[in-house]
Amino acid sequence: MTGVAVVTGAGSGLGRYIARALLDAGYRVALAGRRAEPLRESAEGHPDALPVLTDVADPAQVEALFDAVRARWGRLDLLVNNAGTFGPSGDVSEISVTDWQRTVDVNLTGSFLCARQAFLMMKEQRPRGGRIINNGSISAHSPRPGSVAYTATKHAITGLTKSISLDGRPYDIACGQIDIGNAATDMTAAISRSARQADGRELPEPIFDPAHVASAVRYMAGLPLDANVQFITITATKMPFVGRG
Repeated sequence: MTGVAVVTGAGSGLGRYIARALLDAGYRVALAGRRAEPLRESAEGHPDALPVLTDVADPAQVEALFDAVRARWGRLDLLVNNAGTFGPSGDVSEISVTDWQRTVDVNLTGSFLCARQAFLMMKEQRPRGGRIINNGSISAHSPRPGSVAYTATKHAITGLTKSISLDGRPYDIACGQIDIGNAATDMTAAISRSARQADGRELPEPIFDPAHVASAVRYMAGLPLDANVQFITITATKMPFVGRG
């Protein structure tokens, strides 16, 4: 066995790809998500998969997730903070406080809550240590028009990653971030048809196979704890990211 992992948002999209890739690599994986049936589908055929219904924005549910991992396997080697939402669209004057707060709760506070519980386990277990991988985004670098809530949370994920990386040094806890641009999932399906550009045009954007994201996460996870991928960016080659908007 390679180790024990938790993957959030594992019921669909990138989370499903990542969870399955880790299971195929020999990890025992707790799959966290808010919907039971998609989680069961992600776990299907893998005896070392543990689906756990979890809203990452709920501190009690997050604590219960890590309690389940502790009870099942007794330790934790990897957390992949993947759960997230695009949140509301519109300029800053059009975003309701409720929609803003929900996006922050899921994307930022949810990542913090899971990292907090993972950190607690990793520094107390023997042998101690582990790795946390946060799913940032291209929006952790540069925003799309009308995405203030999503972009703000993804910029904040970068700060979370850096702080955890520093705080984890005394405990052999490594933390890195993967920033992804247009992997082909249900969340990005609309982007492949039409996406608003900085100059106001609506253009289709290229996408790429999400299996490459899972491979990148496996590489990051497979490093010894004295080595770390601090940040990695993976995009569709022709995505309009590098250049002038």
